[in-house]
Amino acid sequence: MKKNMGKTDQILRTIVGVILLIFAVIDPSKNWWGLLGFIPLFTAYLRFCPLYVPFKISTSKDEK
Repeated sequence: MKKNMGKTDQILRTIVGVILLIFAVIDPSKNWWGLLGFIPLFTAYLRFCPLYVPFKISTSKDEK
């Protein structure tokens, strides 16, 4: 699996994931927000977004 996510994209996804998890803690009746929060956190951790593949998008810089 080739990394297709840059550092800025990774940071933004981490922030969004944490915010969604916080929403789940603040309002326990909407726990699904927390589950959605794991998606951006997981993709940020892997630095791979499966939605980028069909569109051939890559925000990572080539490491030479």
